[in-house]
Amino acid sequence: MADPGRVGDRTAEIARAVRVFADDHLGGPEVCVGLSGGADSLALTAGAVRAGLSVTAVVVDHGLQPGSDEVARIAAAHADAFGASTTVVRVEVGTGGGPEGAARRARYAALDSVRAGRPVLLAHTLDDQAETVLLGLARGSGPRSIAGMVAWARPWGRPLLDLRRSTTLAACAELGVAPYVDPHNSDPRFTRSRLRTEVLPLLEDILQGGVASALARTATQLRADSDVLDDLAAQARASAVRGDRLAVDALAAAPPAIRRRVVRQWVIGNGATEPTERLILALDELAVTPGSRARVAIGGDDRHRSVVVRDGDHLAVVSDPRG
Repeated sequence: MADPGRVGDRTAEIARAVRVFADDHLGGPEVCVGLSGGADSLALTAGAVRAGLSVTAVVVDHGLQPGSDEVARIAAAHADAFGASTTVVRVEVGTGGGPEGAARRARYAALDSVRAGRPVLLAHTLDDQAETVLLGLARGSGPRSIAGMVAWARPWGRPLLDLRRSTTLAACAELGVAPYVDPHNSDPRFTRSRLRTEVLPLLEDILQGGVASALARTATQLRADSDVLDDLAAQARASAVRGDRLAVDALAAAPPAIRRRVVRQWVIGNGATEPTERLILALDELAVTPGSRARVAIGGDDRHRSVVVRDGDHLAVVSDPRG
């Protein structure tokens, strides 16, 4: 069980990172922390308490493995010992988008449902950032994916993006807690697991170290560039949106990088969730092809699907009944 009085160098380092993050982004001391029971989230929970925040640790029990309820109970007990309040939420994980994606959606929905207006701190580290960038590169997902995770996108905060996973493991050792080791994290059936256990270690060996840090720096640099382009796209979108329609003639002179961002912002505003690069390219092709009769599906429900069509010089969303 955790020793709430123990504060070593690594625990103090995490607390400083949380304090700096809170000063930069948060308007008050009350936060939730997503707690899995693993080293990263345990260290974040302890660090947030030691940073002077009023912490509610939210343990999401996905129910995907035998004994998950006991894992959740132990995680909550550690958080109690650190001085945090705790709540455990049991969720049902769907099947859409693969097991990793379905579990992630269920987890974020659960965290959002209990946060009660508070920001939620997530325990992603520099190593997680490197894996995200490498995965985006391998999939050709475009600059938005390679730019990785942002430190603050209300209500989600990631104070540990500049710290290594080795730091959170060392903090748990200082605190006297044994973190839960999720077998999924080393299961070769999952792409991210193989990146973590096989690909990144091999790259570190071949390139003689520094790969994870370099990938994280790449994300930071791309994100700065992407933020500028997003701001320009928001300005272009303001002049192109006509109610719920998009005037593509207003985008005729825009560079593709701006035009595609406008299309992405517009389609998200019309109900698309997590539009893929392939979808954005299809919509962009529709936008630059006068007279096109193409129909691009962006979502819907069991009875209808939402489809983008070209109507003269506008893109519009129509509803098609499912056959």
